[in-house]
Amino acid sequence: MNIEITPRKLSGTVRIPASKSMAHRMLICAALAEGTSKISGVDISRDVIATMEVLTSFGAQFEIRENTITVIGIGGKQPPRDAIADCCESGSTLRFLIPVAAALGIHTTFFGQGRLPERPITAYLRELPPKGVQFSAEHLPLTMHGKLQPGTYQLEGDVSSQYVTGLLFALPLLGGDSEIQMTSRLQSRPYVDLTIDSLRQFGVKIRETENGFYISGNQTFHAHDVTVEGDYSQAAFFYVANALGSDITITNLNPDSVQGDKYIVTAVQEMQAKLLAEEPAGFTVDASDIPDLVPILAVLGTFGTAPSHIVGAERLTIKESNRLTSTANMLNTLGGKVTERKDGLDIEPVVTLHGGVVDSCGDHRIAMCAAIAATRCTGDVTIRHGECVEKSYPNFYKNYHQLGGIAHVIVLES
Repeated sequence: MNIEITPRKLSGTVRIPASKSMAHRMLICAALAEGTSKISGVDISRDVIATMEVLTSFGAQFEIRENTITVIGIGGKQPPRDAIADCCESGSTLRFLIPVAAALGIHTTFFGQGRLPERPITAYLRELPPKGVQFSAEHLPLTMHGKLQPGTYQLEGDVSSQYVTGLLFALPLLGGDSEIQMTSRLQSRPYVDLTIDSLRQFGVKIRETENGFYISGNQTFHAHDVTVEGDYSQAAFFYVANALGSDITITNLNPDSVQGDKYIVTAVQEMQAKLLAEEPAGFTVDASDIPDLVPILAVLGTFGTAPSHIVGAERLTIKESNRLTSTANMLNTLGGKVTERKDGLDIEPVVTLHGGVVDSCGDHRIAMCAAIAATRCTGDVTIRHGECVEKSYPNFYKNYHQLGGIAHVIVLES
């Protein structure tokens, strides 16, 4: 469907949905535990459903009541011999659960939708076969079989932290000790910190080494009740809306969170301080640890008073869309001045945007960015395939309406 937005500033209070990154991790830990866990505060999105459905195929059981998920784990039980795993469009589901299936020895066929089959799993194709796991193909759909063995795993730090997270879930289940050696600096480190903290809460210990992580085998995941905190990557849209002139009170966030995307608070505060002081308001950001913030940071930079630059973002080419291209195209279509580079974006400020028809490319973050940019447009903004927000934030347009935004479903003429 297509969404037409009439420019209007937003005001009111918004409750930020639970962190999708944390929900994935907590659900996996609970599914691997012995006993019953309760995960509270979860907002159900397509990606979260994908993780639960794959874990169900591994033998876990889930019961959803409002925002609480009761999980009966598979710890201590015999896992199924075979599983069908449809990861939908969730890269986290795929990369987190390939090693888990291997550690459990489940003969698993993985599927994916959208751009997911194009997203690489290169590190697993290289590292897992020498440890007893075989793959039928190098991309989705693929079938894997064999049981993962302990040992030393070498991973590049500049590809995806999701490989590290997947192995951190799996290696404690093995019969011997293992080590992850990073062959380059680990980017997106805050996401690995989230994983280690989740594992700790479920009784699993990870020891950091000089160049990676040491994981003792024969560990047991223990059932645990936990509440998932609000998601700073989703809050980022409303923080930037405030920087663009809206007046939104943002709730359900942990000020002491270890989420890397909490950086958005600092970015907005620094921009507003420069504007207030009538100083050139622009920024240069290395996004290697905060890739999900790149599109909305580009919106923020568009309304500065000095050029902004985003670097370290080359991995965005393999997200739900090529986010460097889709972000630049979205803003330029609306009247912005964004130049795409190999590893980032250069953003020239503008006073206002004129509106227009933008293509979300089926990417939830591009659609939400366009809706926020619309609050500073002089004409209507139409977002093609705006329903893609359901991947991570199904209630986004509902919240947008509650804040006084005007968004209507329309059908464009072909």
